[in-house]
Amino acid sequence: MNYLSTRNKILVTATVIMSCIYVIWRTFFTIPFGHGPLAVTAGLALLIVELIGMFELAVHFYNMTRLEYPKLPVVDEALYPDVDVFIATYNEPTSLLFKTINGCLNMDYPDRSKVHIHLCDDSNRPEMRELAAHLGINYLTRTEHVHAKAGNLNNAMKHTSSPLIVTFDADMIPKHDFLTSCVPYFLTGEKIGFVQTPQSFYNPDQFQYNLYSENRIPNEQDYFYRDVQVGRNKSNSVIYGGTNTVLSRQALEDVGGFYTGSITEDFATGIEMQSKGYRCFATNKVLASGLAPGDLKSLIKQRQRWARGCIQTGKKMNLLFKKGLTFAQKLNYISSITYWYSGLKRLLYIMSPILFAVFGVLVVKCTILEILVFWLPMYLLTNTCLRMLSGNIRTTKWTNVYETILFPSLLPAVILETLGITMNKFVVTRKDGAQNDDRNYQIKQMIPHLILAVLSIIGIVNCIHWTFSQGTIGFLVVLYWLLINFYNIMMSIFFLTGRKVFRNHERSMAAVDCTLTTEGETISCITHDLSEGGISVMLDTPKYIPSDIEIGIKLVNDRYSSEFTGKVAHVASIGNRWKYAFTVKEITEEEQRQLLHIIYDHEPTLPQKLDKDISTFEDIRLNFVRRGQSDFMSNRKLARIALNRKLQTPDHGTVTLLDFNYEFVLVEIETHDLANEIQLPLGEDISLECVWVQSLRDKRGDLYRVTNIRDIACKHQIPTLEALLKQWSKERIQQNKTGPASQGKNNISPDELNEMAYL
Repeated sequence: MNYLSTRNKILVTATVIMSCIYVIWRTFFTIPFGHGPLAVTAGLALLIVELIGMFELAVHFYNMTRLEYPKLPVVDEALYPDVDVFIATYNEPTSLLFKTINGCLNMDYPDRSKVHIHLCDDSNRPEMRELAAHLGINYLTRTEHVHAKAGNLNNAMKHTSSPLIVTFDADMIPKHDFLTSCVPYFLTGEKIGFVQTPQSFYNPDQFQYNLYSENRIPNEQDYFYRDVQVGRNKSNSVIYGGTNTVLSRQALEDVGGFYTGSITEDFATGIEMQSKGYRCFATNKVLASGLAPGDLKSLIKQRQRWARGCIQTGKKMNLLFKKGLTFAQKLNYISSITYWYSGLKRLLYIMSPILFAVFGVLVVKCTILEILVFWLPMYLLTNTCLRMLSGNIRTTKWTNVYETILFPSLLPAVILETLGITMNKFVVTRKDGAQNDDRNYQIKQMIPHLILAVLSIIGIVNCIHWTFSQGTIGFLVVLYWLLINFYNIMMSIFFLTGRKVFRNHERSMAAVDCTLTTEGETISCITHDLSEGGISVMLDTPKYIPSDIEIGIKLVNDRYSSEFTGKVAHVASIGNRWKYAFTVKEITEEEQRQLLHIIYDHEPTLPQKLDKDISTFEDIRLNFVRRGQSDFMSNRKLARIALNRKLQTPDHGTVTLLDFNYEFVLVEIETHDLANEIQLPLGEDISLECVWVQSLRDKRGDLYRVTNIRDIACKHQIPTLEALLKQWSKERIQQNKTGPASQGKNNISPDELNEMAYL
């Protein structure tokens, strides 16, 4: 267990006290009676959603005041039972399932023969049957496709018998220690229903990517799985997430299998287990990673299904009176359902200051002094407390941003489901990694935010005008409220504008031992990042690796190794180092499977906590600046080395070598005589033979092709050449730092160099 420190207990206590005082003040002293029916209606509506928010916060604070991390039991390996692994699929591509099955086959277990992997295909696809046969796992399907995913899993239960069942979505790739980190909980004699591990993602989610924050903020779901879920261990109200979970077959049979009466079968199944007295755990250790929705439409459909499904489940199960659930469990599950009404809460939070500042409708009756006494302490304490309890995974600011982005899309679905206009069709979240750049859909989703942005601007202008014209600071409170909302709306518009995707494969930052074998040279290095389509490495010295040849690449870590051939895709200088990117060209299936393990069987590389330097100003600046930049994609495949080195040639006197990339040189001949061929002596044994190509940049230099670079490579003189170039490059850098030469006409700007496509 993890108890709060005395300091944090004081913080939580102070937050609770101030919140209670605030609620009393808001309830009895701020409703604008006497200002018309619209004002009273808006005031009461705002109060109600605030009270719901306070209820959700109180439940969360209660859960987080004593975190229970289940300790992994140590048990005799002979006790490990048989396990059935269900991989549910409906319309996902073969390439995606290949990765998931490959991960499942790699899971550690004392007796591998006890692990039975089943591909549960609910669309009878021949390619899925072939994939299962090829990888040596079981294939399960059915002829009557009822009850969607729940029906698919129940069908799998009928054809299997192991005491433990693992459920994976089609895209979730388990790490090697998934089973050994979960199964022991079921072997202590305690009545365990399921163990839920986090849903982690190896690609940036839409929020991270569209807001240019994939290196600044965690995945939006991390807060729920690594914070909220662990807090729910205390009350045994952990939510079954449908994937990355180990379940007891006995518990499933006791509740009649996977629940079929809701489109969120996982949420309902977990509640049924806990009502039967089963203990359910959540861990914060990431043991599998998958693919976050890759386009806006898929994300919105997913969240609409979750919202509708939770409301469906709450109504059908009558949670307030459901037998077997404790009072704490009921409160937690009711909180889980009221969360989906955050769209209504967000709409009222945004419209309340607009009603006053634009339409003259009073929503909260108060003075500036009352705001400072009752609201401000509660607001500051709540934000501080949330940051502390969440371990810096989430702040109130980012919660507000996420809710503002989604509320126009979720609110109609929530209202319809509440009114009984239900959704019975299970909508599968698109998990093929493809991008659905539907501009019309994006614009349609953006319209409500644009309207609210215009109204907010009008309100902001009015508040500023009233502050100066009436000489009172009372309007500054409304102005602050409008500005906070306007920030959330601006971030929503940024998000909905989207961001172009360039990569075909998701990249993971990882340092893996790498060996590159080129023509006559072996280079030992460390990877910078990895993907299924290629790798990149960082080198201290620029290397001559022709882009038209395939080189040998070998990756090795403490568990896996993979060998394949690749070609240079891009070369760039970063500081005083060189980044070489390679695409995979030829790889056998066995080596590909090893490569997949190297890529996916490691700790997540995307942010796990909020960036310490993150700020509201930086959020806005980053989005404005990055969206204003042109999408320049360099295709440079050789290392360009800026030298500015004077050389003595046998036929043309002094020549200044400006830039060099092994296959081309940019030079300036001081005699201004154009030579079709020149010879550049770089050292005692190395000389470049060059043929003129063209003049560049108003005759600042002439571009020559090096015709004998392969001869130099065959004579194994490349290492000597590279050492010489590195020395000259260092001398040039030092000269630019200390001498006036950096101001000379031969010093070409980065923009000019980018335009030199040959280099």
